[in-house]
Amino acid sequence: MRPCPGPAYAGATHTSMITEARWVKAEPRRTLPAAVLQRIVSRASPRSRVLEAQFLSGGLRNANFKLLLDSGARSRVLRVYEHDVSICRKEIDLLRMLRGAVPVPEVIYAEPRGLDDIPPFALLEYVDGIAFHELRRSGDVEAIAQAAASAGEVLAAVGRFGFPKPGWLGPGPEVTASLLEGPDPMSRFIDLCLASANLARWMPVELRDQVHALALAQAPDFAELGTESSLVHGDFNRRNLVVRMGPERWSVAAVLDWEFAVSSTPLADIGSFLRYEHETRPLLEPHFSQGYLRAGGELAGNWRELSRWTHLLAICESLTHDDLPETIAAELVDLARATVEHRDPELT
Repeated sequence: MRPCPGPAYAGATHTSMITEARWVKAEPRRTLPAAVLQRIVSRASPRSRVLEAQFLSGGLRNANFKLLLDSGARSRVLRVYEHDVSICRKEIDLLRMLRGAVPVPEVIYAEPRGLDDIPPFALLEYVDGIAFHELRRSGDVEAIAQAAASAGEVLAAVGRFGFPKPGWLGPGPEVTASLLEGPDPMSRFIDLCLASANLARWMPVELRDQVHALALAQAPDFAELGTESSLVHGDFNRRNLVVRMGPERWSVAAVLDWEFAVSSTPLADIGSFLRYEHETRPLLEPHFSQGYLRAGGELAGNWRELSRWTHLLAICESLTHDDLPETIAAELVDLARATVEHRDPELT
């Protein structure tokens, strides 16, 4: 079960707990010879020639390249799926389903089964803009507020897509299996994570006890949330949102990386987007939630707490990973402690 996966991580060096740690790859998983890149592009556009290929950092499990083409064609993104070959078809189906209702890149061409010795891949539209986290670092409060409101509107549009039941999503997209078999899957999933030796390496026993107690106390809420079956992006964070200035305001131009999408509660995505938000020094709020409500999303009176408790599943799951860098583990532990202590995280 991975109802709300944490973001990919890589190559972070130990820093203070004042700023968000690095969650992306600095180097590509693989390089592709020019002849292979040209062969891929020719499948979609026989008259186009690849002039330049640039590795795009971000994510851990797949390789992404920006391709500059000649013949007047716009730049493309080549996404090579290396971790799970079934993800290519799932993500393509989701992008095509969402196109027109949610800002997502257009699928130009795809080979879900791969091509000879090349893993499954997709050629996608390259969307101009900057990542939301870059805008946030700019310190432009008004621009950030506008983009946050747009993110809320976009997430409400995502949640309008529903499925017959909660669970893992596969090609189609269709629900393939339950997130975790049996009753109270969310509470039990947290306990499964707490039993992990990897998690125990980073999280002190007293904090594990506190997390368990919170999961037990919130079991009724978790049980109710576990029945929801809306489309959930699964990694709705500031690195996966491309934003840009339009005629009137900053807005979300594209939501990227749908490989972790599941059928679950929208609170999982809300918790992910607001994971570093400080209630005492808000930056994204109330703009995000106002945009979400304005676009038809629904929020319970205690939605903020519920979203933080739901996001605790992703935090615990991330701490079960092998070879987790120390700086990332420390950040996740602080987020977990802030959740159980009902306080702001020590991060900006």
